[in-house]
Order: sequence, then C-alpha cells, then structure tokens
Amino acid sequence: RDITGGLPRVAELFEARKAKDPAILATHSGVISFGKEVKTKVRLVITDELGEPHEMAISKGRSISVFDGEHIEKGDIIVEGGLTASDILELRGREELTDYIVNEVQEVYRLQGVKINDKHIEVIIRQMLRRVRIVDPGDSRHLAGDQVERSALLEANDALVAEGKTPATFAHILLGITKASLSTDSFISAASFQETTRVLTEASMQGKVDRLRGLKENVIVGRLIPAGTGLAYHEERRRRREERVSGEAEVAELTFASSTETQDKAESAEAVLG
Repeated sequence: RDITGGLPRVAELFEARKAKDPAILATHSGVISFGKEVKTKVRLVITDELGEPHEMAISKGRSISVFDGEHIEKGDIIVEGGLTASDILELRGREELTDYIVNEVQEVYRLQGVKINDKHIEVIIRQMLRRVRIVDPGDSRHLAGDQVERSALLEANDALVAEGKTPATFAHILLGITKASLSTDSFISAASFQETTRVLTEASMQGKVDRLRGLKENVIVGRLIPAGTGLAYHEERRRRREERVSGEAEVAELTFASSTETQDKAESAEAVLG
C-alpha cells in the first residue's frame, strides 16, 4: 500500500479510535480455565495468585489464543484482534502505549522509505496523555471524576505531601488529538481549531480568562510567542511585572505604617489634652 493508504491507520491511532473487532486483553495475571458454555458465549476464568476468580464471557466466533492451564500476565492477548489504545493504557501503562503508537505510526512511514524522528510522534502522544481523571481527591480541591492536567495535579500533590496532607490519586486517560485540542486551558487556541461557537459560548458563560501561555494563542492575538527569541521578551515582561507588584506592596506597607504612626500620635495628643 502507498502512503495515502496508510494514513487512515495513522489517523485511527492519533484519534484513539476503537478497532472494529478489538482484541481482548487479560484484566489480571493468573491461570486460565474454561467454564461451562452459555448459549453463544464461552466462559473464561482467570484465577489470580490469591485464588480469586475473574470471569470473562467471550463470543464463540472469536479466536481465543490461550489454552486451559496456561499462566498469563495482565495485559496479555486472550482473543485475537486489533489492539485498542485505551486498553493498552489501562492494562499495560503509559510507556507501553507510547511504544505501541510510535511503532505503529513508524511502520506506515517506513514502508514508503520515509524517515521520521520518534520525538515528533512522542510530542503528539504527550498531548494525548496530558489529562488524568481523579479517582480519590484526598485533601485536594478536586472532585472524583474530574479531568485535570497531569502536570498541574502532580505539582498540587507534591505541595499536599509537603504539608503532610493526603494527595489525590488518579487514572490516566487517552484523548484523541481532536478532543485534546478542544480540551486545552486556552479557549482562544481551542476556538481556532473546531466548534468555535460552542467553545466561545462556554468560555463566556464560565467567565474564563486566557493567560496566553501557549504558542497558538499568542500568534492569534499578534504577540511574540513564548519560545526562542520571544522567550527573553516574555521573561523581561514577567520580571518587570514582579518588580512593579513588589514595589506597590512596599508602598502600601509604608503607607499603612505611616497612617498607623499618625494615628498613634493623634491618640497620644488627645490623651495629653484630655
């Protein structure tokens, strides 16, 4: 197949779509056994190290790749089919998912002799994996089920641990590149991509403020991007802003001290006259 024939496969990977007949992966490590067949289903049981059985019902028409008595690990393929990215993430982890997507995308381009550095694909995958779902909020300000930025949550958890509080636990989620673009914190960036009316309407209803921290939103409003030579410009603006804020704080403190001193003198004078 040529490169155009392989592009739908690349789109399928980056949009995190489910395969038509997805493979079924083992949800636990343990020993395989088969139970009694029920109508059109085959009962497959995985007995873990603690002796706990975990049942799965599999259609008779599917090709089962394990046999009775076989020991399998969590994430191993039980039923043949196309691997689903979300299943790999849930059962094998982020690193395994990253390797899988990189290898699958590279395979499409290698067939045409096209060389692509892995880092370009990894940047896209990083954006697809940048959000997590809160499982247990602990002492954080989030609620169970909230979807938040992974980096921001890790920083918040470090602060909670430093204070001796309970950090939030989370589960990784995988977003397709379209959904990932629309879920960015910058509503200007999201509105420039798709569903402009909906994005701007929701932003106005929620009173959102765009801090213009990314590249895209700075280009849209005509500012230097915070990268390369533009980074020095933004650092200088930040330094000046901090100096101005600290200067205003000092002036406010001096004003407060002066007014307090004046008030004390007035009270002393009243006491003498009285």
